[in-house]
Amino acid sequence: MRALQLLDNRSLALVDIPDAPAPGPGEVTVKVGAVALNHIDVWGWRGMAFAKRTLPIVVGAEAAGTVVDVGPGVSLRPGQIVAFFGAETCGKCKACLAGRDNFCDNVAGIRGFHVDGLARERVTLPARLVVPAPAGLSVVAAACAPITFGTVEHMLFDNARLENGQTVLVQAGGSGIGTAAIQLAKAVGATVITTVSTEAKAAKAKALGADHVINYKDDRFENIVRKLTKKEGVDVVFEHVGPDTFARSMFCLKRGGVLVTCGSTTGVSTEVNLFQLYQRQLRLVGSFGCNMRNLATVLDKMAAGIAKPVIDTTIGIDEIDRALARLESRDVFGKIVVTL
Repeated sequence: MRALQLLDNRSLALVDIPDAPAPGPGEVTVKVGAVALNHIDVWGWRGMAFAKRTLPIVVGAEAAGTVVDVGPGVSLRPGQIVAFFGAETCGKCKACLAGRDNFCDNVAGIRGFHVDGLARERVTLPARLVVPAPAGLSVVAAACAPITFGTVEHMLFDNARLENGQTVLVQAGGSGIGTAAIQLAKAVGATVITTVSTEAKAAKAKALGADHVINYKDDRFENIVRKLTKKEGVDVVFEHVGPDTFARSMFCLKRGGVLVTCGSTTGVSTEVNLFQLYQRQLRLVGSFGCNMRNLATVLDKMAAGIAKPVIDTTIGIDEIDRALARLESRDVFGKIVVTL
């Protein structure tokens, strides 16, 4: 079968690999239909993976597909669309048994970075690591659930405890997770302020439901946020940009506010004003991935029409170089999805 492999730290190739084995007890074989790209893929494909790995490796961390075969003891049925969990967890440790899958003590790694990923025609894996999509949800939409929407669900509601009536600042509202955050925050009745880089993206963010959109190239976003909140600040900041925005994001928080972050696209180190942190009793929360419950929840929300993936571009796997170049350009609103 065909698979997209990282041959070295900068070379991707479509190659032939052995077909997926038949499923054993508790396993499922899935025909992969769509792989959603994330900025973390750029890191992995450009030699910036954050753990040791053996190359070549099949890439692709976020995907969905259609069940084609099941092993004994599996309740899934051929023909069902399923979304893949993004990490190879053990399912046996205290964290996994408690439903805290992204805290697994024995995780083998993230798919496509430390273990073979999902950009291949078929994959056989434990059935516990896929979640069935509700009827009517497309494979492309389901492919955006495990990282894009699952990460946001975990950030906003498990970690930041965002509620109706609160105000949230969503950084980089034109990104895949930014567009998801705008929708999920609005769905619970929050006021959403977001930042974008162009007027075209501002109009699209507004159409998604953002209450206030700031073009950070024209204005210092922290000044606008302080004006919009009458100098009080926001309850929650949704961060994933890193050093370019982190300190100013902290400045946007109200007393007792929460900054939750899942990424650092502009670098890995930043300075924190400790005086501001403790005097204003702020909370800085790191968030990584999601759990299986989050994944099931966002699939249900998508099916119910509460939120839907914003697809910038759909590209065939044969055009992966074009997809990667577009992702790196940052001239994207929403998700780039590679179809198989």
